[in-house]
Order: sequence, then structure tokens, then C-alpha cells
Amino acid sequence: MNIEALHHAYAASTTPVDVVEQIFARIEAEGLHPIWISVLPKERVLARAESLAAQDKTSLPLYGVPFAVKDNIDVAGCPTTAACAEYAYIPAESATVVARLEAAGAILIGKTNMDQFATGLVGTRTPYGICSSVFNPNYISGGSSSGSAVSVASGLVSFSLGTDTAGSGRVPAMFNNLVGLKPTRGVLSAAGVVPACRTLDCVSIFAETSGDAALVLAAAGGYDEKDPYSRQPGVGAGASPWAAAPSFRFGVPSPEALEFFGDEQNPALYQAAVEALTKLGGQPIEFDLAPFLATAQLLYKGPWVAERYAAIATFIEAFKDKMDPTVAGIISGAGRYTAVDAFDAAYKLEALRGVTAKAWANFDLMLLPTAPRAYTIAEIAEAPVERNSHLGTYTNFVNLLDLAAVAVPAGMRPDGLPFGVTLIGKAFTETALLPVADKLHRALNATLGGSQRALSTTTPLSPATTPQGTLLMAVVGAHLEGQPLNWQLTQRGGRLVRRTKTAVDYKFYALKNTTPPKPGLVRVPGYAGPGIEVEVWALPSETVGSFVDGVPQPLSIGKLKLEDGSLVMGFLVEPEATADAVEITSLGGWRAYLSSLK
Repeated sequence: MNIEALHHAYAASTTPVDVVEQIFARIEAEGLHPIWISVLPKERVLARAESLAAQDKTSLPLYGVPFAVKDNIDVAGCPTTAACAEYAYIPAESATVVARLEAAGAILIGKTNMDQFATGLVGTRTPYGICSSVFNPNYISGGSSSGSAVSVASGLVSFSLGTDTAGSGRVPAMFNNLVGLKPTRGVLSAAGVVPACRTLDCVSIFAETSGDAALVLAAAGGYDEKDPYSRQPGVGAGASPWAAAPSFRFGVPSPEALEFFGDEQNPALYQAAVEALTKLGGQPIEFDLAPFLATAQLLYKGPWVAERYAAIATFIEAFKDKMDPTVAGIISGAGRYTAVDAFDAAYKLEALRGVTAKAWANFDLMLLPTAPRAYTIAEIAEAPVERNSHLGTYTNFVNLLDLAAVAVPAGMRPDGLPFGVTLIGKAFTETALLPVADKLHRALNATLGGSQRALSTTTPLSPATTPQGTLLMAVVGAHLEGQPLNWQLTQRGGRLVRRTKTAVDYKFYALKNTTPPKPGLVRVPGYAGPGIEVEVWALPSETVGSFVDGVPQPLSIGKLKLEDGSLVMGFLVEPEATADAVEITSLGGWRAYLSSLK
């Protein structure tokens, strides 16, 4: 039930009422548990569907799209339980993300099962029944956003919201063949969300495709003054010049650092993902995973677990015996940490942040297994804490280090279970990661979620013409690749995007008395020349000022029109500087001119 297919159906004869009726028919036949903790009254959902029929489909990007939310996310008039009946309360208003999605035309169906108080990556720590992978009922669904993932993978809704502190929006995506988007902390408002670790929590998105996830992110995102941890990127934040370039660099751990805890099938699938991403233009760069793993250890083996206690302190003191025993043990154990422990851990995290930053200097994004392996429900019962910890090996450090991540399906195992990998980037790079994730998804997988519907029937997600946090700059002379001033671009993190030509109404000159030799470009309205060869580079926005400041007279930076009609920043020259210059327009470019001098 991907969004694109649903919109095609609506453009034909299907109505939102038809879709809602079908969903409730399935729920009534299958029962609530274990996917749902509660569903909205059918009459309320039908009334919502009927109201949409009177609205303009084209003005609502999520028109008639059914979705679910994890039951730690508030929905007005519906109980929020966090998978603990004794904790339940009925909020007067919906979480900001829910309200924004409904404003975009989406139809909320209900609230999904989860590991209690979002504490776990397994999906078994709940009194509402254990969700399993849609591919094998003996295997866990992953948690804590278990029901949210399964509701999408089983085709009940088109997308769902989870939360992700330690990997809860990514591990269930792997076990159910879904895309799991964990955006940068604060990009999606947490107002109206029961906190787990308030300083680290993220609302996450499960979808069948990266395109669907991007659409939901656009509708739900944005600054929210109700959430003190809400953020909006500043100028240049999340700069991703690599996203528009034909090649990029991706980090892969050294082979000895990878741990699959005895699984014999996933290592080969991970290697296949590395090879696929390489074929898509990536250059694998080996890096030391150890400082990232050391960071991950801080989440549950350090004082951050005390945030979980802070979130429900009054409740746990009164109702500890009503909680899942494993969850109660983890959260109540936080009492042993002191303020000194918290500061010591903060110092250690900052030191690790500095070490890991050095690794990021060598690559643009990271490719890791989403989880080392899948476990059966029985295996989790044998060692609930230890094996839960295994599942967070490659996820626990991400929020601590303020990174963005997209979990993506990466092929099927011989035993019929799905495998998945995660693309990880710096803060605010989620919109750059999603198109890469989409390409990798299409290279490694054929079907959507738990269905047999073909991924190839969906439209690929195109990268932004101008990547997040960047500015496009056209260069024509000494800044071209291989020329003496090209370092001024590369030293600022610039990436070559493409080679093209200007529009035809430009004249080109070899300027006199410039060191190194430089050309000048002048626009002459009405002139019809050959167009001048240029290179378009993507520069991080925050570096553009220093670059422009270094441009000497008579050169300047202005708007250039390219042969396709688009406008980019680029080098121009003051017309009077051409009086004693040599016109070289007929040669079509600086490299041709340099060759003519030999």
C-alpha cells in the first residue's frame, strides 16, 4: 500500500472510505493483538475519510493515506499506554507530528504495540502480545516500535511512526523488509511523545520506500516551539555536496571489527551491499569502528539510562510490579548512577565525539549492517538483556553522536528472512541519505515490505538539484579541476557536480596580467555564441563567503545562466577589463585555449 500506488487508485475510482473499510475489515478479522494496542473508533475514521472527499486532492500531499502511530505518541481522545495499561492517560490534543500529518491529508487508523516504555529492541517486552517478523512467526519483529513496523509490512497502513532512541526505528525495519528513517534529533517534534531518553529521542518513520519516507518527513517536519528539543538547521547545516556529485565516499568497518554473533548468512549479504553501493558510485573507505562501539556502550551501560527513570519516576515507584520485569529492572537500576557519573560520562562522550569526527573527515556517509542478526522469540527469552544488546551494536551510538540514519532492505537470506543495512550521515543529512538509500534498495531488493508487490513499479527518489546546505558554483578557468586554483574549492569541501556549458549569450576572454592566468566571462544579451564550458561545483554554504572574499578584481561572482536554462552562481568579469583582453569565445572553453598555446 505504498503512497504512490494509493494516489493512483484515488485518481481512478477508489475513495478514502473504500480504503478505511478494507482496513477495518482486516482488523476485525485478524483481531487487535499483537499489532495494535488500540484503534480509533471506526465511525471517527470513516468521518475523517468522508471529509477528505470534499477537499482538493492536489493540495494534500498525503491525501487519504492511512497511517499508524506507536502507542507512546499522543492522539487526542485516545489512551496513551506506552504498552503499560496502568500508565494509560487520555491526552486532550495530539502530538505535533500527528496533527501535521493529518493536516497533510493522512488518515490515522490506530496505535501500535511496542516494547514497554520504549525500552528494548526486541518487541517481546509487552503485555499486549508479541509481534513477530512478517516473514516467520518464530522470529522477533524487532522493537521497540514493533507494531508500527509490522502494521506497514503487513499492508494495513502505508506508513507509521515509531520512536528511536537506540535503534527502535531501524532494527524493526530490517526484520520486516522496510525503510526505517531516523532523522536528526529534533527534526520531527517530540511534543506529545512519552519520553524514553528525552535528550536523545527521535520520532521515526517506517515506509515501504525511501520516497514515501521523504514525503512523510516533509509533511511532519519543521520547528515546533512546543518541543524544547526541536531544531531547525541553520545556514549550511547538513551540507552534503556529495549528494549531487557522480561519486561519493562511504565508510565501512575493517572486517575484524564486524560482529554477527554467530550468524553465517548476514556477512555475505553485507558484503554484497558494499559492492552494490560501490557500483552506484561509492568509494568504500575503511575506518576504525571501535570509538563508535565505545560510544554505543554509554547508552545502556552509563548514566543515560537514568533519563528513562526520570521520564516515569513517580509511576515506577508506585507500579513497578505491574511493569514488564525486564523493563522494570533496566529502568529501576538507573538509581545507582550519580551526578558525578553523569558528568564523567558526558566528558567521555565528548572525547569520543572528537575521535569519531576524525573518521568523518574521510568519508561522506557510513554503511553498516542494521543489526548483526535476527533472533527467534525463544532465543530472546533465553537471554533477554544480552541478546537485546546484540541488536543495538550498530545503532546505539547514532543519537549520542547526533547523526542521521536510514535503514534500508538489503536482500533476502536463504532462510527467507530479510537482511538490512543502514546509511548513516552527519546531522541534518537525512534528505541527502534518502535518495542514496533508494538506489541501494532497488539494487538489492525486489519487493515491498512483506508483500510480493514489485519495488520496480514505484518511482525512484531523485536527489535534490542543490543538496542540503550547499550552493552551486560554476567555474570557467583557474578553478577548473586540475587547474592551479582548484584547491580553493576542494579545501572547502566542494564536489564537482557536472560539466556543462553556459547559455549562448556569453563571450569569453583571456585576461592580461593575471597570476595564475585567468579568463573573463561576460554576458552579452542577443549574442549567439557556442556557449562556454563550465564545471558546476557544490560548495557547503558556510564556506561560500570566504571563497567569494578571495575573488580578485576585475572578477566577480554573479548569476550565470547555463545551457539548460538554470541559474547558478559563477565567475563573471567587469566589462571594462575586456578592453585589452584576447577574445577566445570561439574556442568554447579555458582548456581549449590552454591547449591552443602549446
